[in-house]
Amino acid sequence: MGAEEERRQQRENGVAGLGTGQRLNLITETQFQAWKRRKDADASARKEAATRKRSEDIISGTVQMNGRELFQHEPWQIYFRSADLV
Repeated sequence: MGAEEERRQQRENGVAGLGTGQRLNLITETQFQAWKRRKDADASARKEAATRKRSEDIISGTVQMNGRELFQHEPWQIYFRSADLV
């Protein structure tokens, strides 16, 4: 009966799936929040770098614009503005 009592206590404590010799790494909420901020900052930095590289490649002509980028860039505005100046 001692093993059943131990399993019941483990289930109550939330460590039922751990066997002997395994360690449970508990982290505090502040540690989790710090990790999450770091992870989000890294992800946004990677996304920003990819966006910057794509725009540089488009400007250099190595990569073709997709429809959304063409719409946002509005290259036709250059022609209309220069025609208004003449």
